[in-house]
Amino acid sequence: MRLASWEPSRRPMWQRLLVAALVTALLAWMRVALAPAESGGRFITLSLAAAVCALYGGFRVGMFSTLLGMLFINFLLVKPYFSLAFDNPVEAFWLNLWHLLTQVVVVGAIALMQRQYRMLRESMNLAQRSHQQMLDTFEHSATGMAHTRVDGTWIRINQKYCDLIGYSRTELQDSDWRRFTHPEDLQLDLDHLATLIRGEGDSYTIEKRYIHRQGHTIWVVLSVSMMRTAEGAPDYLVVVVQDISQRKRMEEQLRTTERLLFQAQELAGMASWLYDAPTRTFTTLSNSDEVLSLPAQRFTDQEMLDRTHPDDLEYVKANWGATFRDGAPYNIEYRLRMSGDDWRWYQVRGEFERDERGKVRSGLGCVLDITERKLNELHIHELNASLEQRIQERTQELKAAYDELESYSYAVAHDLRSPLRIINGFAQALEEDNPELDTESRKHLERIREASKKMGELIDGLLHLSQMARGELQREPVDLSRMATRQLRELAASEPERNVQWEVEPGLLAMADGALVEALLQNLLHNAWKYTGQTAQARIRVSGRWHNGVREFSVSDNGAGFDMARASKLFQPFQRLHMPNEFKGLGIGLATARRIVVRHGGWMQAQAQTGQGATFTFTLQPSGERYLEG
Repeated sequence: MRLASWEPSRRPMWQRLLVAALVTALLAWMRVALAPAESGGRFITLSLAAAVCALYGGFRVGMFSTLLGMLFINFLLVKPYFSLAFDNPVEAFWLNLWHLLTQVVVVGAIALMQRQYRMLRESMNLAQRSHQQMLDTFEHSATGMAHTRVDGTWIRINQKYCDLIGYSRTELQDSDWRRFTHPEDLQLDLDHLATLIRGEGDSYTIEKRYIHRQGHTIWVVLSVSMMRTAEGAPDYLVVVVQDISQRKRMEEQLRTTERLLFQAQELAGMASWLYDAPTRTFTTLSNSDEVLSLPAQRFTDQEMLDRTHPDDLEYVKANWGATFRDGAPYNIEYRLRMSGDDWRWYQVRGEFERDERGKVRSGLGCVLDITERKLNELHIHELNASLEQRIQERTQELKAAYDELESYSYAVAHDLRSPLRIINGFAQALEEDNPELDTESRKHLERIREASKKMGELIDGLLHLSQMARGELQREPVDLSRMATRQLRELAASEPERNVQWEVEPGLLAMADGALVEALLQNLLHNAWKYTGQTAQARIRVSGRWHNGVREFSVSDNGAGFDMARASKLFQPFQRLHMPNEFKGLGIGLATARRIVVRHGGWMQAQAQTGQGATFTFTLQPSGERYLEG
């Protein structure tokens, strides 16, 4: 086998010629050494050498050995050497010619045999490679493949098919494809197979369901081809399956989305469209023509313009042209008459695709019925106009009433001063004109003077409170830190016997009315000073912080505090949360402070706990409504 499969071309020519010369010389020597050269068989011995050289080196090397052997036969095997070994030249010619022709046939036959064997071996290798490629393609295909008999039993099946249905090859050996085909799809498959068996076709492709070993359903595309014998009888089936479960799920999701989209469009009165620029044709999508009550699913842009309200026609053309010419966004509202005689408002929006030259090729957009919204806007506009007029009228009435109330309050407070002065004067005159009055009567007169004095203070507070609501607000940069420091120093100087620790955070700045802020801080710091009067280690702190872009200011103390359950009365005029014998006061300071804050557009809140102090926080700019916090 190795000799037959020898390839002469594997060795270089010089090596093959050298081996041929050596083999030919060796056999010539052996012929002389074993038997006299004059005996017969001289040509036969050298023929063997030529055959061996042809097997080793090919046709040309075999002929080289033949020619070399002829030289040995004619000139070197018989003495005298280098002389012709034949007496008769004619005999020598015919013997050499016959030997040469014989060797050509023998060497040629050997070369032809080698060539045929080489071709046969190449064909066998090619067939083996093709067979292996076929097996590799079958086994490693990305799709499931199988060969089955006509009765459904398996001839071979690849691993992808096994993985698809969840069974191993061993488990499938004694079964057929009917075992895991969905019952609802089995008859369809059998019907198509019957047509192949009857010879009415060579293959079929269907979508069917398999039942996985774990119980879930798998959608596949099944392709079956019938292989027949030379006589045309059914032989076996080639089966190819591809898993399309993901595609089926996406199709189901798409159908669900389309149904939901259509329902949403019906509820919203919205429709979608596709525009083809070359044909200037609109095509409605997802049954949008039913939503819009259009007579057809396709219509031209001119037909749409014919349905446009005359007052909106130029507006629509201008926007449509700007979109096509300049690429401007197309999002407009105008009136259309889709069916009947009623004009309805629609919002139309579109996006367009352009070619490489910038020319519009197609468009996609939607139409929304906004008639109800437009009617509501018109109604709201009418209501707003009416409401604005009524507000102006009511504002004027309230301003007049407020001015009248302020004037009345001021007049009442001012007119009350005269009787109080008379009461106080007569009480003092009565005491001075009657020195013989007893002690009890003098106490009564003292109570009258004290009451009239308190009444005067209340009138002053009322006048001050009314003044906080009048006049123009003059905003300017105000340094609350410097203002609070000065007022606290003045309070400390007024009561040097008290030891109060106070702290003012630097850099508390605001744009506000300086005079009003002065009064605001005076009320808050005076309260803090007053309500820490019974606290052993009194502390007062003025601070600030930024919150949501707004500066908040706080005045806190550790004094008497108050019950937050009664905090609703805190900013009401003449309402007090402590008894008069505990802390003096009129109950007008916090009401004044809050009115100042409100005039600035801010808010004020209080946090406190009985016996542990209170904190008043306020802003001097609008920042949303705030309430008291417990």
